[in-house]
Amino acid sequence: MPGFHANKIVPVILSGGSGTRLWPVSRKSFPKQFWPLISERTMLAETALRAVGPKFNPPIVVTNQEHRFVVAEQLREAGLKNPQILLEPVGRNSAPAIAAAALLVAETSPQSVLWIMAADAAIADTTALAKAIEHGAAAAAAGHFVTFGMQPTAPETGYGYIVKGAALDKLPGVFRLDHFIEKPNAARAAELIECSENLWNSGMFMFTAEMILDELKLYAPEVLQAVREAMAHRTGDLDFIRLGNDAFASSPDISIDYAIAEKTEKAVVVPASIGWSDVGSWTALQEISPKDANGNVAMGEVFLEDSHNNYARSDGIVTALLGVQDMVVVTTQDAVLVAHKDHTQDVKKIVERLKKAKRPEADTHNRAYRPWGFYESLIQGDRFQVKRIVVWPGQKLSLQKHFHRAEHWVVVAGVALVTCDAEHRTVHENESIYLPLGSVHRMENPGKIPLTVIEVQSGPYLGEDDIVRFEDTYGRN
Repeated sequence: MPGFHANKIVPVILSGGSGTRLWPVSRKSFPKQFWPLISERTMLAETALRAVGPKFNPPIVVTNQEHRFVVAEQLREAGLKNPQILLEPVGRNSAPAIAAAALLVAETSPQSVLWIMAADAAIADTTALAKAIEHGAAAAAAGHFVTFGMQPTAPETGYGYIVKGAALDKLPGVFRLDHFIEKPNAARAAELIECSENLWNSGMFMFTAEMILDELKLYAPEVLQAVREAMAHRTGDLDFIRLGNDAFASSPDISIDYAIAEKTEKAVVVPASIGWSDVGSWTALQEISPKDANGNVAMGEVFLEDSHNNYARSDGIVTALLGVQDMVVVTTQDAVLVAHKDHTQDVKKIVERLKKAKRPEADTHNRAYRPWGFYESLIQGDRFQVKRIVVWPGQKLSLQKHFHRAEHWVVVAGVALVTCDAEHRTVHENESIYLPLGSVHRMENPGKIPLTVIEVQSGPYLGEDDIVRFEDTYGRN
């Protein structure tokens, strides 16, 4: 494992959230950080690219094992080199995730400064960000626990607040942190923004690896002990680092705010005005998105007539708004959200109701991503299902069989190399192959362009768990 350069900042990106307030686009199976919501790049890529250059080490990304291949692919597409990807066996909030990253860095460079950031925040002013990071890194190197307070632009109830204290003499741009204020109601938020000492808590932090481990030992020893054991039992898996399962699961589920920030005597704040948003709701996304002359944001196949101040997004299906205002309309392949802008913080209540009703739309998308590409269901009926499968160049599915279904593959773009029991066959565009029930089979893409296949399944049971893997390039046996 490569070490970290002591004089360079280590970006630590936390990518474990599900972003349910941006349902139906953001779901547990593919949350908001993996979507291009604010530019042509995904939010994860945007976040990682803020910390590229001579002042930075390669990033550490802490994510769950289900998203490991998505994280790796999006970092690769963004041009990130040598990232360290830590896999959490279960979610345990930000304190254990940060502890794991700090322990990894401390093995080779305990004095390195860590820059902790969420994978799903938006920052518009990168020049101001660079100045804030410069101030924060100096304070972190001096032994402080650094928070970043954003200058409020509205009486926001979705954020916690930081009250700024006195300036530090020898650290320009850095102030004592007086105290935190929990997320306020609307009336309290209106009062808070009247005072310039009150700042939004951005959830970004900076500190050295050694300092945060000392603070964890003092204020959250159970977290540190569990994660230290999980690191001791870590294993390598392709380009990933898997944390020890049982040990990590035994850690308390707690944020770094509650575990350390509200207790430490070393907390300081760097005030910043960087165009920051946590993109925590559709309304927040509308505020930072380009608008037309009527104040509308329209993305995808959207048509507006006599409508004002709306956010409308469609991922393929034509969506029309007529004579409405202050609405959020989001259309995906399998769900539609219609909400007034004043209620978008409550989208998670809809997700909770869907979960209680055991609806798959609460957590999963129709399109499922895999390390080799993706598939999506087109039609499903009694004893049959039709899927579209896309395999990236050079990738292959596992060698597998099914007990309850047969499959028919039709190649519509690219070339497939298909194994079916003892037969190995090249299937070209507009050709097909039948895979009988119980046959041991595999598909791979030997070409230079994506392979697209229409799969017709038939049988009494078509669930994704009807699969036996004999060999898998990605270690999923």
